[in-house]
Amino acid sequence: MGEDYEIVVADDASSDGTAGVAEAQGARVLRVSHRQISATRNSGAWEAKGDLLVFVDADTIVPWQTVAAALGAIRAGAVGGGAKVAFDGEIPLYGRILLPLVQKLFGVARLASGCFIFCTRAGFDSIGGFDERLFAAEEIAFSRALGRRGRFVILNEVVTTSGRKLRDHSGWHIVKSMLGLAMRGPGAVRRREGMDLWYRERTDDQDGASLRDHEL
Repeated sequence: MGEDYEIVVADDASSDGTAGVAEAQGARVLRVSHRQISATRNSGAWEAKGDLLVFVDADTIVPWQTVAAALGAIRAGAVGGGAKVAFDGEIPLYGRILLPLVQKLFGVARLASGCFIFCTRAGFDSIGGFDERLFAAEEIAFSRALGRRGRFVILNEVVTTSGRKLRDHSGWHIVKSMLGLAMRGPGAVRRREGMDLWYRERTDDQDGASLRDHEL
C-alpha cells in the first residue's frame, strides 16, 4: 500500500508467548499489567507516534482491503470507525442466528466492535482515549464519544476474529451474563466482578491468543 506504519503490541501480562512472537516479527512490545482492556489500549495509543490509530485485538485478522478502507474513510473526513466482523471456525447455531442481528444493530447505531477500531490521533486525544472507568463496553462508549466529535463510520469491509467465546460458552451462559449486567445497571461494567466473559483466566487456548492481549 506504500504507507508508513508502526506496530505497537500492548502486552497485558500475557502468558502465551504473544510478546516473543511480536518481537520476532519486528513489532515494538509495550509490557503492561493493567488487567483492563481500556487501559491497555490507551497505553498502546500513548506509545504510538502516528496520526492514525488502529486498534486490533490479538486474535483478529485484518485484510489489507479493510486497512485501505479505513485510510480512505479518514482521508474523506471521518474521525474514526469500525468494520463488519466475521468469526473464524465453526460457531454454534445461536451465534449464527445472533451475529446478523448484532451486526445490523451496530451498523445502524454506528458502533464499532472492540476487535477493530480506528480513529485519528486528534479525535482520540480530544476524548481522552478509552474510558478507563470501564471494564467492558469501552468500545461502545468510545464510538459514541467520537461520534459526537465528527463522522464515525462502519465499513462494509470485514475483519475476522476468534469465535472461541461462542464455542466456550453456551447461549444461555452469555444471555444470563448479559442480563446480569443489565440488572446491575450501568455501574456493573465499572467493576471487574462478573466480567468473566472478558477477564476469565485461560490456561489452554487453542487459538493461541490471550483474552488479555490487545494490539495497536
